[in-house]
Order: sequence, then structure tokens, then C-alpha cells
Amino acid sequence: MESKQQIHGLRPILEAIESGEEISKIYFLKEGNGVLFNQLKFAAKKAGIATSFVPEEKLYKLTKENHQGAVAVLSPISYQNLEEVLEATDLETNPVFLLLDGITDVGNFGAIIRTAECTGVSAIILSEKGSAPVNGVVVKTSAGAVFNIPMCKVNHLKDAIYLMQAYGITIIGASEKAEKSIFDTELNKPIAIVMGSEDRGINPSTLKTLDETFKLPMLGKIASLNVSVACGAMLYEVVRQRQ
Repeated sequence: MESKQQIHGLRPILEAIESGEEISKIYFLKEGNGVLFNQLKFAAKKAGIATSFVPEEKLYKLTKENHQGAVAVLSPISYQNLEEVLEATDLETNPVFLLLDGITDVGNFGAIIRTAECTGVSAIILSEKGSAPVNGVVVKTSAGAVFNIPMCKVNHLKDAIYLMQAYGITIIGASEKAEKSIFDTELNKPIAIVMGSEDRGINPSTLKTLDETFKLPMLGKIASLNVSVACGAMLYEVVRQRQ
């Protein structure tokens, strides 16, 4: 179930950030200002916490207390350290990892987590900035799978890619410019699949770091799939090759 725990007030939220509390999102008063208010905004941005600037009515829907122009929603999960996850993973079992490059839609995020858990993904890695928060919608859409799979947050996705490559993990992803199909790609080895954002796909700078690219066959008039559907197709091709 979703954690309903919240923190309201500028100083308490700032102290929560400084203490390393897992914050899913901070709602700021749209007209907010002042030294402490701006200090909190800067701290949230530096920590890569999702923010939203809303009218006062929204804040009072979140809490009836004196919010001072900010309400923070705590994350229902704790993120794990990627290097520790890699150290604990037996690479001889050919694990599969999932790297999410700018997935911001919470519905797609939850659906991806659910499919990842069902297909045996070892961990999901996402960037601190530009990623959807783990909130109630994600928990519900994932059918609770978010509690059953390690989730790792990193400062920069490319750093995670370089680290995984150092562990001998092949980084792959879909690209329209790829020459071979996913069905002609060897997936029975330690791999990490990169999924790009809903609007622009994999970031071009991230795409350059991939070891292999492939394409999903498109037989209709529409040129792209929903990101969660595309992710499901890829993961089940991994399952098929390993059966």
C-alpha cells in the first residue's frame, strides 16, 4: 500500500533532505518566495527530487496543517546502491537489468516495473533527475511489484552504464537506425536494457554508450510503441531465448 506519510513546512523538509530521507516529490506554493523557501527549492533541485508548483488549494488538500508553502511526500520504497546490487549478483546466471532513461509517466513506470518483476529482472536503475517518482499510482499500476524488485537511483545514467560495462554486462537498447531485429540479437548473457523516454526515446548521448542496438519489427502504419509495451516485448524475447 502507498505510504501516506508527508512532511510539511520549509525547515522540516530541508532537514529531511539533508538527512537523506527518501522523498518522492515536493509540492511548492506557486507564489512562494523568501530565503528559506528558495533554499529549499535549491536543495530539492540539487538532490534531484521531483517538484511541482501548485496553488494553495492543492497544498491544503495534502495537509490541513500550516505548510509554509511546501509539502513533501515520502517515497514508499528505499533505493539501493547499484554497486552493492552488482556485487551481490551472480553474473554466471546471466542476469537482466533495466535502465530507464527519462521515463516520466507514472502509469508507464508502474507497468514497466510489473513486467520487469514478472520476467525476472534483477534490478531497475533510474536517474535521480528526470524520472517519475514512486508514488501511489506507480505502486498500484505495478500491482505491488515495486516492493519485490531492487530499485537503484544514480546521479547520471551514463555512469551506471560504464560501471555495469566494467562488470562485463552488455548494454543494449532499441534504435530505429539499428540494422538487426531483436529476434536476431543474442540475449542469453548478462545484459542491461535501456528504455528511453516516452517522447524522445533514448537520449543521443546515452545511445552512444550502448554496446548493441536492435529494432523491434513494426508492421503497421504507426512508427512506435508505447514504452511499457515495447519494454514488455523486449523482456519476453529475453525470456523466450532462455527457455
